[in-house]
This record gives sequence, C-alpha cells and structure tokens, in this order.
Amino acid sequence: MQVHIEFEPVGRRGTCPADQSLLDCARQLGVDLANLCGGAGTCGRCKVQVLDGPVSDPTPREREFLAPQELSEGYRLACRTTPLSDCKIHVPPESLTAPQRTQVEGLAITVSPEPPVRAYPVHVPAPSLKDADKAEDLRADDQRLAEALAQQQKVSASCTDIEVLRDLSPRLRDADWQASVAVRDREVVALFPPPSSCPLGLAVDLGTTKIAAYLVDMESGQTLAAQGTMNPQIAYGEDLVARMAYAAKSPAKAARLQELVAEALKQLASEMCAQVDADPAEIVEAVVVGNTAMHHLFLQLPVRQLARAPYVPAVASALDVKTRDVGLRTAPGAYVHLLPNIAGFVGADHVAMLLATEIAQTEGVVLALDIGTNTEVCLASHGTMTSVSCASGPAFEGAHIKHGMRAARGAIESLRLAGDRIEYQTIGGASPVGLCGSGILDSLAQLYQAGVVDARGRMGDHHPRVRVSDREREFVLVSEEERDGQPAITFTQQDVRELQLAKGAMRTGIQVLLEANSLSAEDIEQVIIAGAFGTYIDVANAVTVGMLPPLPLDRFRQVGNAAGTGARLALISRSKRTEAQAIASRVGYIELAAAPRFARTFAHAMYIG
Repeated sequence: MQVHIEFEPVGRRGTCPADQSLLDCARQLGVDLANLCGGAGTCGRCKVQVLDGPVSDPTPREREFLAPQELSEGYRLACRTTPLSDCKIHVPPESLTAPQRTQVEGLAITVSPEPPVRAYPVHVPAPSLKDADKAEDLRADDQRLAEALAQQQKVSASCTDIEVLRDLSPRLRDADWQASVAVRDREVVALFPPPSSCPLGLAVDLGTTKIAAYLVDMESGQTLAAQGTMNPQIAYGEDLVARMAYAAKSPAKAARLQELVAEALKQLASEMCAQVDADPAEIVEAVVVGNTAMHHLFLQLPVRQLARAPYVPAVASALDVKTRDVGLRTAPGAYVHLLPNIAGFVGADHVAMLLATEIAQTEGVVLALDIGTNTEVCLASHGTMTSVSCASGPAFEGAHIKHGMRAARGAIESLRLAGDRIEYQTIGGASPVGLCGSGILDSLAQLYQAGVVDARGRMGDHHPRVRVSDREREFVLVSEEERDGQPAITFTQQDVRELQLAKGAMRTGIQVLLEANSLSAEDIEQVIIAGAFGTYIDVANAVTVGMLPPLPLDRFRQVGNAAGTGARLALISRSKRTEAQAIASRVGYIELAAAPRFARTFAHAMYIG
C-alpha cells in the first residue's frame, strides 16, 4: 500500500510505502530532517507536526520527548511515527538540517602549480595506405597518439585509460586529428577537442556535517568557484558512530551512504562548472579529504573495526582511485587523490589542515584546532607534532541543546546580556528560532560573567529571566511575548552541562598534549582555530568559559576552512602531496582516553572559567 505525503513548507511531496516511518518518507522525498541518532528514537531532533491525515499512536519514547500539549497539537517524532493514510506534515525550521550556512572560505596561500595532470596540444598524423604521394601508415590510433606526444611535446605516455580508448578513434577523426591530451603519470586520462579550455580540478573537504567544494584551474592554481552544502548522510545519523553502525549492517546500506556523498559531489561540481561555463567532463583530477570515518564511508571500506577499540583504520596511506569507481562525473580517466590518515579518529582533513597552516615549518610552540563534532588538536613544539582527537560532541552544532539548531536562517549566532536585557543577532536578520553553536557559546559565557552560572556549572537566580520548567532551571533568552506566543527560546541547566562536556573534552585534549610535551599553556605562542564553528566563535568568550587557554587575544588566529585550503594545495601541487605524506608520518598520536590522569584532567576541564 502506498500513501501520499506532503512536507510543508519545504514543498516536497510524493508516494511512500505505508509501513515506513515519516523519517524514512522524508529521506525518500529529499527532506533533510535532523536526527542525531540515525532514527533510533533517542535524540528527539526529528520533531514534525501532523497537520492532516491519520498516523500511528504516540510511542512511549515520544512521550519522553514531547509535552502533552505538543502531542495534542499533532507534534510527533518522525522516526517513531508511521502514516496510516495520506498525510500533510509541517516541518519546523529547527528540525531541518538545510539550508544552512556552510564554510568554504579559508586561507589564501600562493603556491607554484605543479599539477599531477597536464594537457598538451598535439596534431596526430592520419593513417594512410601506400600510394605515389604517401607512405603507408597503419599504426593503431593509440600508438600514433603516443608517438605524437613524444615527438611534439617530449611527453611519454605508456598507457591510455580504457574509457578514453573507447572514444579515442571517433574523437580524433571528428577533430581532424587535432587534440588536447591530458596526461597523468604517463597515462592518458582525457582527450579534448581543440581549442580546449584549461583542465579543471575538484577539491573537497568532506565533513561529517558539511561539504565544502572548490573548482580549480589546474594550470594557474586559481580557484574559479567555491560552494558548500550539507552532508546528506545526516539523514542516517548526525554522528559518525550512528553512520558506521548503519553501514556495518549490510553492503547495501554502506553503498547507500556512499551514493549520497557521490551524488552531492556531482551536484556541487555541476553547479560550480555552470558558474564558469565549463563541463564536469573537463575535471581531470580531484582531491578529497575527510576524517577517517568519512574517508572509509566514501570509499566503502570496512568501518566495523574503526568503531571499536582500539579504533584501527583499514587504510592509512594516501590513495589514488578512479573517480568513476566512487561515482563521480569527471573526465573519463580522472583520478581522485585521498591524503593519508593518521589514526582512527585523526584523518586526512587534519593532515590537510596542518599542510595549509604550515605549522610543520613553524618554530616555537603552536597549537592548532579544527573544531567540530570531533575536534582534532595538534601541538607543534620546535618541530615535533603531536595530535589528539577530542569527542567534543555535537553541542557546537546545536545538538543536545534544548533550543539548539544548526547555523541556518533565524539562528541566534551572537548575544550579550545587558542587565536584564538580551541583545542578540540572528543569521539573516530573521526572527529568532533557536541557537546555533556560536550563540550557544555566547550564552554560557554571558551567564558565567553575570554570575548566573558558577564555575561548577550550576545555574542560580536572575530576575526575571531564570525560571523552573519541568523541574529544571532555565534562562529565558527570548520570551513567549517576544515571539508572539510561540515557545520561549531558553538556555537550560542541562544545556550548561552539555557545553561543559564539549568544552571539557577540548580542553582535556589541549592539556594532555601540553603535558606530553612538558609544556604549560603559557608556552603557547600561537593558537590557530580552524573549521566552520571556529570561524564564527567569539574567541574572548571561548577563553572566558575555559574552552581555550587563558592567553592574550592577539595570540589567537581564526583561519576558516583550512582543511579545504589544504585539499586545494594538494590538488595543484605534487610537492604539497609529498609534504602531506611527510606530515602524516611525523605526527605522533595520543589516544586521549588512554592518557595518564585522563579522568582527573577531564574533571578539572569541566570547570567553567
């Protein structure tokens, strides 16, 4: 039996099997519902409102997350609700993962291009039979192409990609034996008719939550277009553990996660090419970086061992894979290069960040952080690099926070407490609908500075903004009156605890690195903050709550998407690829939970201030 489902206001509608959940219907129809737990019913993020049509009765799990009034108004958890007939569903803004702000800006670094793929114009002699004017030339088309390259461009090509061979003969004849030949490591990977534009490259930072992509001129190294999108795998779990568990269930499920990313990358490449009047078939090389789990899911490598102690990756070395083998649309013989991983939870994106920030060459003591659901931290001390991964959790992305949301329109991104007034700014200047990561951090810092929250994280009194709701203290940021009768946006005692865990994990990682190198926080000469969240935070507030070391603010440097910059460097420069491999081999890795005095360090790092 099929039912017709309409999702408003996103305007997605279609038929779905009646025996699947509303969350599965949303996935099928392309509605990006937030769900941290991958549909297990344990996070409460996929809240929707049933406007019309019969659905299954509320489950005990839904009654845990939804108040009686919400249930009476038709609010349900999409993962626990099954449509019984045609339905119309309203999706609140805070339940959507997109459209959201993505971070593509990063460091601008000049490097002399040394592209792994170059295009060479050639004129290929046409075959001929012997007659009075011509000598006999019956060489195969691939042979005459290779010899033309060697004679005219002094380039040796010992093989030709099979997909290029399948189109070689008609292409040469249609172009009157003129061609632009793309060669990579003595392999012909593409053949373009003259006059041909410069070959293009695609660099990708494949994040757990967001994907940043860059279209690059391979000869000049110039970035022609940049675009970001949400990682569509979010529909199967906002955290890596949920996705790896899903992929481990069956090869078909692992393939589904891979296909989602491949489709997203194809869409990004197509849209960026359209911006510069190009075709994705002109992309002759790609570089993809991501954490170790994203790397493995993208390549459909086994992840079961990656999710269990001692968290061993299947592959750590750099890889070159045909783009067609991972479902990308590019030049027929193009490759995707993947930078090396370091450990189970420190991946190629960390290597790319270190490559872009150049801390391997920096003298003195430098701390570099790429802040996210998993925050990677590297301490470079006089040429020695040591890294850890901190499970900072999704609180900085708005998850596990009562009124948290991702960085979408209407999210409060910064705020200040002035007496009993709250001054705030939302993304896009829209009416407030929740708190994104930077606003969450600001909330904790402002309440701590005002004495509403103490160093242990306990929320005290503040008239008239602190109240008790469901036996929990909460601070009212935007009242019901200010929201025209809609529920107030609050910051709760539990939200404080979630932030303490997140910032405590980060600060623990920093402290473990310092102790392993016999250093103190005062020895740090520079702190580099990378990542989308790191771009928008107020550094002073991060220092105030104890997330970052108490150092002068001029020692902090926010660099945007450094992993994306590293991916672009590796795309256009063979030397940078070699440097990335050298970095990966030099970085020492510490498993945080196994560090000496970890429990005591973490407990101390939980304190605010």
